[in-house]
Amino acid sequence: MKLSDHLFNIEMGNQAAPGPGKLLIAEPFLREPYFNHAVVMMVEGDGAENESMGVVLNIDSDNSLQSLIGGIEREEPIDVFCGGPLGLDRLFFLHTLGDVISNSRQINDTGIYVGGDFTDVIDYINSGYPLEGHVRFFVGYSGWSAGQLDDEISKNVWAVVNPADVGTPTMLLTDRENTYWHRTVNALGDRFKTWRMFPKDLRSN
Repeated sequence: MKLSDHLFNIEMGNQAAPGPGKLLIAEPFLREPYFNHAVVMMVEGDGAENESMGVVLNIDSDNSLQSLIGGIEREEPIDVFCGGPLGLDRLFFLHTLGDVISNSRQINDTGIYVGGDFTDVIDYINSGYPLEGHVRFFVGYSGWSAGQLDDEISKNVWAVVNPADVGTPTMLLTDRENTYWHRTVNALGDRFKTWRMFPKDLRSN
């Protein structure tokens, strides 16, 4: 049996159903640049009858927040993550700050909020409060047409996990890149242990 056959010889049952707040973990052979070892948080949709959208939580972009908008007084660069291949002219943010950011919306009961008054965010940043684990910025988003996400899940492109199984809301906005992907795969349990063997960069194997 080839390594790829072994990796995909996994019973995918008993995983969470897709929906707002759920995490989509990319299978290790998904080589698309925006989704290679990606973890997506769904923001809208159910994967079936409606369009779905979310943001990739763990893939760095080449941008800092200061390079994209004005009004930031902090000197250290504030990372912006690559939320996906769509809407690359749009800036999104997730946070754990609740009512500190007015007009924000909690994504189900995850403790993660989307959007809100950007003036409040800038005030929070310029006041020197911590960012890691509390607010994360994204350029672009990920989207699926009606039924597309369900089809991809049925083909084992994505595993679905409840965010509470991965960690606290603060943990969901902490770490990045392959470290984040491996931590999230661990939440899927021993059935997916072979996924952890496969590096993001094939040349490192």
